[in-house]
Amino acid sequence: MSETKAGPVQASGTVRKLWPSETEAFRNHLLRLDRGSRRMRFAHAVSDSFIEDYATRMLEFGSICYGYIVDCEIRAVAELRKLSDHWGDEAEAAFSVEAAYQDRGIGTELMGRVIRAARNRGVRLLYMSCLAENERMQAIAKKYDADLKFELGDVIGEIVPEEANYFSIMAEAAEDRVNYLMAVLDLQSRVLGRLTDKIAG
Repeated sequence: MSETKAGPVQASGTVRKLWPSETEAFRNHLLRLDRGSRRMRFAHAVSDSFIEDYATRMLEFGSICYGYIVDCEIRAVAELRKLSDHWGDEAEAAFSVEAAYQDRGIGTELMGRVIRAARNRGVRLLYMSCLAENERMQAIAKKYDADLKFELGDVIGEIVPEEANYFSIMAEAAEDRVNYLMAVLDLQSRVLGRLTDKIAG
């Protein structure tokens, strides 16, 4: 199975791993999702309070998240979640993309990062659950040779990542070093922006 099918995303944005210091930015992204996008992400309507609670727990359980960042704001996220207390043979992937950034290849790019992260952690079966009407996610899953099964109105995608090798592990490690520096710069920009707004106000 090839894992190199992700195409280029919009030049103005950056795909990178998210860090614990970015929980607030992750929450803000989820809160910006419109009603339809929230339903596609969580498979049902959710309130702002639900999102607040979900976002605070996002990294507490060891989830690995990749975000699409534009001007220091997270506009799309892919989450890789453990299905037990430790990384085992199975994991689950979930995605959220703000309406203005859909249909640009961002979800496909994020899926590639999540599959590589799963591969490097020894995951042998990656699940992706979505509503039967979520054709965007089904199309992305098919690009990565997912086996799609319909169960009670939902679609369960099963993806088998290739085994990790030296190159996949080093690629993620090298990206992490760069991504951490970018996250620090984004955090500084957000803090500076708040101070500037406060002074101006």
